[in-house]
Amino acid sequence: MALPALRLAICTMAAALTLAVGAAHAQASEEAVKAAFLPKFARYIELPAAAQPAENQPYYLCVIGRDPFGALLDKAAGSESIDGHPVAVRRFANAEAPAVAGCHLAFLAGTEPQTAQMLAAMRRQPTLTITDARWGTARGMIHFVIEGGRVRFQIDQVEAADRGIAISSRLLALAVDVRQAAQ
Repeated sequence: MALPALRLAICTMAAALTLAVGAAHAQASEEAVKAAFLPKFARYIELPAAAQPAENQPYYLCVIGRDPFGALLDKAAGSESIDGHPVAVRRFANAEAPAVAGCHLAFLAGTEPQTAQMLAAMRRQPTLTITDARWGTARGMIHFVIEGGRVRFQIDQVEAADRGIAISSRLLALAVDVRQAAQ
């Protein structure tokens, strides 16, 4: 290979590697922000009395389906405490497992039909459901979106209220969109 062609090949590979590393870093940052948000949502909701964690129990934040967070979520949850209750992360392959009935918050991620099925299964219980626009249009009570290059979220206050979950006005004020009952 001639020297100019070799230099061009090396420059092309270096540029591609730089772009790939930059994309991976941006991806990690987005997931880190979402992982930080998830356990904090528990501070701004009030579950029905029967769904509150027992005295010595944690708030269970469940990841159902695809887990894009891994250790990021464990670290974020490990630093949270809500009214003396730690936040513990549980992971499930699907929403059919009997143990998901103990979830106080649930992040649901899969293909579009999988996420819709998970949401349908979770409708039987008072769990704050959280979804992500990256995995489709099926929406939980809180739905992550990217707007202006920033992680934001939408809130479906109607769905939350239907299950007896009250969402703090402080959290509602941070949402880019809130679905409210007609008044």
